[in-house]
Amino acid sequence: MTPLTPERLHVAIIMDGNGRWATGRGLLRVAGHRRGAAAVERAVEAATRSPEVGTLTLYALSADNWRRPADEIAVLLQLFERYLEQQTPRCLEHGIRFTLIGRRDRLPAPLVARAEWAERVTRDGRALHLRLAIDYSARESIWRACEHVARHADASREAFERAVRSGRGLPADAPDVDLVIRTGGERRLSDFLLWESAYAELWFTDTMWPDFSAADFQNALDDFRARERRYGGLPGTPGTPGTPRTPGSRNEILANIP
Repeated sequence: MTPLTPERLHVAIIMDGNGRWATGRGLLRVAGHRRGAAAVERAVEAATRSPEVGTLTLYALSADNWRRPADEIAVLLQLFERYLEQQTPRCLEHGIRFTLIGRRDRLPAPLVARAEWAERVTRDGRALHLRLAIDYSARESIWRACEHVARHADASREAFERAVRSGRGLPADAPDVDLVIRTGGERRLSDFLLWESAYAELWFTDTMWPDFSAADFQNALDDFRARERRYGGLPGTPGTPGTPRTPGSRNEILANIP
């Protein structure tokens, strides 16, 4: 088991394409969501096996998804609850810590209870931090952070960032996102971890989520590893996001001008 450290990667996945996968096969959209649950298991297993990955955040239901048909949402919520019931013992066995991010006040009470139970029993997991985003909106998280800072004396950037990351009273202990994966052929962030993904690398695939495999996950990591991350600096001079580089003296700068 590789312990969690700040140096390990935070991978976030927008799990898109379940409905289109199903309708393309003449099935109901809910069939795609059921098949997508198996892809979740594959992604979690692949992340757990990778020594590079420390945090995996999965975008399961956005705040805007409530606009979808009620029967489809009901099936999704049932799948989430069943997943937690079946997979929490496995998370506990393999040292995976689970956290639910997003609003909880609009979710069914049994799902919230199951999620809080999973958070409680897996809180000491160190192999992987698995975060499931349900009824999540990055814009709302940022807005609520503004409200929080406005109500408190500490209006520092650090306080604001803690409020953005913590959501609704959750520990603000997830690092910035290093890699965003989106399946299903779309190329947008869709209100997902906007603050945390400021310097994330983006990897898109036409593969629908139900077909997403461990090999696809590894391909995304391989592509990420081949990129140079400069955080606004020049090639060969990587920095830390949010931390300005200290400029050299005027003579040093002039000496480097051809």
